[in-house]
Amino acid sequence: MTNYIIRRFLFFIPLLLVMSFLGFMAVNLAPGNYFDQLRQNPQVSEETIQMYEEKYHLNEDVVTQYLYWLGNVVRLDFGYSFAYNIPVFELLKLRLWNTFILALSVLLFSWLIALPLGIYCAVHQYKLGDKIFSFLSFIGLSIPNFFFALLLLYLASVTGILPTGGMHSLGYAQMSWWGKCLDVAKHLVIPTVVIGTAGIAGLQRLMRGNMLEVLRSQYVTAARAKGLPEHRVIYLHAVRNAINPMVTIFGGALSGLLSGAALTEIICSWPGLGSLMLEAVRTQDVFLFAGDLLMTGFLLILGYLIADILLVWVDPRIQYR
Repeated sequence: MTNYIIRRFLFFIPLLLVMSFLGFMAVNLAPGNYFDQLRQNPQVSEETIQMYEEKYHLNEDVVTQYLYWLGNVVRLDFGYSFAYNIPVFELLKLRLWNTFILALSVLLFSWLIALPLGIYCAVHQYKLGDKIFSFLSFIGLSIPNFFFALLLLYLASVTGILPTGGMHSLGYAQMSWWGKCLDVAKHLVIPTVVIGTAGIAGLQRLMRGNMLEVLRSQYVTAARAKGLPEHRVIYLHAVRNAINPMVTIFGGALSGLLSGAALTEIICSWPGLGSLMLEAVRTQDVFLFAGDLLMTGFLLILGYLIADILLVWVDPRIQYR
């Protein structure tokens, strides 16, 4: 397993290089750059702009710019964000933590609800509860995230029960530790429900299908024939095998959330990696865009590696060589 993990990490390197280079090329292909906006500011002199261009090699060709930037990345120097006036690495660390909080909240919300619902629906196939939850999952898959987010934000603005965006309230700095936790939790509700609802719907249907397939298998029939209690047959034998395919899905869901649920973050004004990517594109902040892309790509690949490791832990029959 150790050799497999090492090989996967070695494979990550060329993949990330290609990904970051294509992103670097794409943002440079757009007409103009961030300094074109600065040139319209009479308080910023042309000499200052030229100094920054020479310092960060932005007056050279794209390939040379990328090679200088890549050499700095090895030293964890992702460049400088001109739009935010802060090193990119410092900004990414802050936004990554915000995205991690949202991702953890969504994973707990969706998986802790979806898996029990899927098991319940499979055990009570075609009964009233199964039909109700299947109908609700169909609605959850049908509602677009952006529309659902706007609807919840409108309800929050009318009722005043929940905040209508952002991550902190105005008096956050003066709150106690417990008050800060509650304030962040209130701001988490809407983006968590928006992202998690579609996740619950999809995961519940998948878990239901996996459980139905396992419950029809011969070893489950044999376990029942031996006289084992039904709850042991379901939760000790069936669930363990039905959950194996879900582990791979968990890796994809984890990596996708960590790399930024961009649309929901933007609508709900959540300061994560997804909304940061949009700001980098809009301002043509090349180093911020490249650093954000590299970070999200790494998290995406890491998520699938974690899924592979968890799959071995859940099912000892699986081995990687």
